Amino acid sequence: MTLYETIFLRRAVRKYDMATLDASIITDIKNFIDNIAQMDGQTAKLEIVEAKEVNNSMAPHYILAYCEDSDNANANVGFCLQAVDLYIQSLGLGSLWLGMAKPNSNEPNYCIMLAFGRSDVPFRKDESEFDRVPLNKISSEDNSISRAVRLAPSAINTQPWKLGFEPGKVILEYFGRGAMKLVVRKKLAKIDLGIATRHAVIALEHEGKTIQSLKPVTDRKEFRIEVEYSG
Repeated sequence: MTLYETIFLRRAVRKYDMATLDASIITDIKNFIDNIAQMDGQTAKLEIVEAKEVNNSMAPHYILAYCEDSDNANANVGFCLQAVDLYIQSLGLGSLWLGMAKPNSNEPNYCIMLAFGRSDVPFRKDESEFDRVPLNKISSEDNSISRAVRLAPSAINTQPWKLGFEPGKVILEYFGRGAMKLVVRKKLAKIDLGIATRHAVIALEHEGKTIQSLKPVTDRKEFRIEVEYSG
């Protein structure tokens, strides 16, 4: 599957075969990670580790993400790691975001992790199986970008985003929904916005657009990500 196709079929997987994956698969995933383009001005570090490196492990492998503690950096981690999430599932494997899990090491700037491995849990059949808010709650336009963003995963399924469209630009704004915005920590909400941005970028590229810039913007108390494209 392509990453775009995977958006409409992916599933959060919580049950794994604990056997480690072949070294060739791990190398393939590492090569993908090494070639991920990041948001403007950001540099996240992603590291593949085995179960023994994580407290209360539930999968054979994990990807640990590290970054500085800022809204922009957290959004970039979401943007980068969601590409890996989709790539792993496109290979027929399972994966799961873990916002509360911790690695055994005390390395500074740890942000979040992704579990992955083989699983018998099936993919979704189509987008009707997703539990998401109606499209008109996140966007005034019904198009391939908003449909892809609607299916992005988020902490406690809060979906904290709204989309705006301008010529050559997609804008994703942080938008906390109801009481859930008080439950989900600030860091996780910004990671979620980065995840949604990855879906927007993949949809744009599927349409043949070329991404020109990816800018996280903090404006007073507001936070948004501006995606500029051509084509």
